[in-house]
Amino acid sequence: MAATEFPHARTAVVTGAGGLRGIGREVARTLAAEGWALALVDRDADGLRQVREELVAAGHTAVDIPADVTDEESVRRIYQAVDEADLPPVVGLVNLAGVPSPTPLADQSLEEWNRVMAVSATGSFLMLRGAAPRMRAAGVGRIVNTSSITAFDGGGTFSKGGYAAAKAAVLGLTRGAARELGPDGITVNAVAPGPIDTDIMGGTLTEERKAEMSAGIPAGRVGKPQEVAALIAFLLSANAGYLTGETFRIDGGKHMF
Repeated sequence: MAATEFPHARTAVVTGAGGLRGIGREVARTLAAEGWALALVDRDADGLRQVREELVAAGHTAVDIPADVTDEESVRRIYQAVDEADLPPVVGLVNLAGVPSPTPLADQSLEEWNRVMAVSATGSFLMLRGAAPRMRAAGVGRIVNTSSITAFDGGGTFSKGGYAAAKAAVLGLTRGAARELGPDGITVNAVAPGPIDTDIMGGTLTEERKAEMSAGIPAGRVGKPQEVAALIAFLLSANAGYLTGETFRIDGGKHMF
């Protein structure tokens, strides 16, 4: 199939966009600056509204859609709202919604396990399933899922094995979707951040905790949300059309293999 020209007017759907100090907010800012119209999704309605107001005040196109990505009917309403908002074609999807899981596996309740798996894995699947037909209609698409280096090392200083399992599932979803959607001009990749200075790490990081988490990282520090956003923006760009099924670790060199 011949590649479809990458559209100038295009929309990206970004989940997990409402956090005050999350990667999603930085992704929204970065994509807006690169000309994307944005459909912002999160359970945090107030946070979403703040992001949308900021972007619109700067002259960008954005709508906020409070929703639960783990619920099938809620996801259906997300895409219905996108369609009704008269936005450009949906060409991008960034699955950033996630919840931490600091409980060791042997102590974890089934309720917590199901919640972590639902947000990271099921939510990414439902959002991808909703985006795929719209991208097929556009003839091109870019999907970025969010994993974690915990998918490789089994858990870190905060989130434990349940989170690692959920983020490992995201990698399988990414590869399967890349294989199935590639003939439609749709790329599917994953980013696997290491320690990033966001609230999902258990709250605002003190300088002492940053130093502890930086031990063994060649770059000598934790990452910034803006750095992850820049990587995601590239993977959504026209120039990333021959990258698919890949996982891009952004961890300051902590894992080299």
